[in-house]
Amino acid sequence: IGMGGSILGSKAIHSFLKNKIKKKIIFFDNLDQEHLLKVKKENNLKKTLFLIISKSGNTSETIINSSIFQNFLKKKNTIVISEDKDNALRNFAKNNNITFIRHNQNIGGRYSVFSDVGMLPVYLMGLKPENFKKNIPNLVKNKKLLLNEIKKAKQICSKKSKILVLFSYIPELDNFLFWCQQLFAESLGKSNRGFTPIVSSAPKDHHSLLQLYLDGPKDKTFYVFSSQEKKKLKINSKIFGKKVKFLNKKKYEHVKQSQKNAFIKTIKEKNIPFEEISIRRFDEDTIGKLFFLFIFQTIVFSKILKVNAFDQPAVE
Repeated sequence: IGMGGSILGSKAIHSFLKNKIKKKIIFFDNLDQEHLLKVKKENNLKKTLFLIISKSGNTSETIINSSIFQNFLKKKNTIVISEDKDNALRNFAKNNNITFIRHNQNIGGRYSVFSDVGMLPVYLMGLKPENFKKNIPNLVKNKKLLLNEIKKAKQICSKKSKILVLFSYIPELDNFLFWCQQLFAESLGKSNRGFTPIVSSAPKDHHSLLQLYLDGPKDKTFYVFSSQEKKKLKINSKIFGKKVKFLNKKKYEHVKQSQKNAFIKTIKEKNIPFEEISIRRFDEDTIGKLFFLFIFQTIVFSKILKVNAFDQPAVE
């Protein structure tokens, strides 16, 4: 149970690695009465572990959602993560002898995925936290890589792009992109500066937004996410006749790959700036590297735009 950065990192990991996770994980990150009632009706909450996260310890939506399960929040099945200050969640935990974990006050929610906020849920999912971080030191030492990220950030700013489109052909990556959206928006949208990040799903959005993307204002930079993972599903289009014969026996993923290639070819021809991120493996190391690289790029953007990447004055 959490909001924003307190839960988006965990959701991103869960979506990306769902085939490796055997436990049932339920997220509450909005005020959604139907979802709450459905969960209460369909699950044995006496056998459920509740993890409640809020840096301030006073986030209204987190308090409200947690209160719905108040009859099930016991010492043996509840963990609270918040700052160790006089706040609602910390006081609730202390007064009820519930396990309390201190949220590092120097780490904002959207940057907290590598801390207890992200890694405790990872452990509870049955994954190994160390696998997400084992190669981060190598990235930090890779000057060529980091200088290239700085160069790309400068190029995006020089194009005067106002919109960053996170254009993904990978459904498993959707929640990671919502994490990116908050990271960019809350870190950079200050003092009349920043970018508007848009999460866009392909090829679905070929049929709804591509007209705007290709023929509308040239104020966008695209991050195109694609996958090299090999999957076995094949298409049998015989029942639809000769006009779609070209689809028959094609691999499902190969069709998406062709659509992605055509999209990139088109935006190249139209001189629309883009960067392609190609996913080779769906594992902890890959998602860990993605988290690091987007955090690093966000901080670089903040230096170029001359804004503080770590506060959120308008939210406050």
